[in-house]
Amino acid sequence: MPQPSHIMALKTASAQQLEARLDDDMKKYFAVCEEKLGLVPNVLLAYASRPEKLKNFVSFYNELMLGESGLSKLEREMIAVVVSSANHCYYCVVAHGQAVRKLSGDPELGEMLAINYRVAKLSARRRAMLDFACKLTVSPNLVDDRDRAALREAGFSDDEIFDIADTAGFFNMSNRVATGVDMMPNPEYHRRDR
Repeated sequence: MPQPSHIMALKTASAQQLEARLDDDMKKYFAVCEEKLGLVPNVLLAYASRPEKLKNFVSFYNELMLGESGLSKLEREMIAVVVSSANHCYYCVVAHGQAVRKLSGDPELGEMLAINYRVAKLSARRRAMLDFACKLTVSPNLVDDRDRAALREAGFSDDEIFDIADTAGFFNMSNRVATGVDMMPNPEYHRRDR
């Protein structure tokens, strides 16, 4: 059974409205997505109805996921999947699960992270990272110095610990938005990197 065909349950901008609403930078950004990914991610189309929010989302996302960090792009995507799984966010599990498959070269890792990351064969460093991200998601009030100490023992610097918390925090926020508006992932994600 295919997923619903809508971008989100709320009204989205038409192609004509996008042409009128988006500034030249966002139009170029959409063109780059189309060129590099072969699609414009539905999350961008959902935010496009609110151009200023779209710019802020893109800026924050790009800094978080592509900016300088001691965390690899794969590790940041792994956090996205584990957090999104804990939040039952269909959009992000599918979209970032595909990114994990692509970056890792492992067609099974994305699903393991989505269902139960503890079954995946991970380094002690990555296990500690995902344990922290999961705890920060499901019981943030219980995170304390012991959790940060466990990350330090696994080899993370304070800057990297900040990046883990920042990435988990961003996906907790975006998961709630995606779920709240019933955002659907682009169908192409399901078939890629299998």
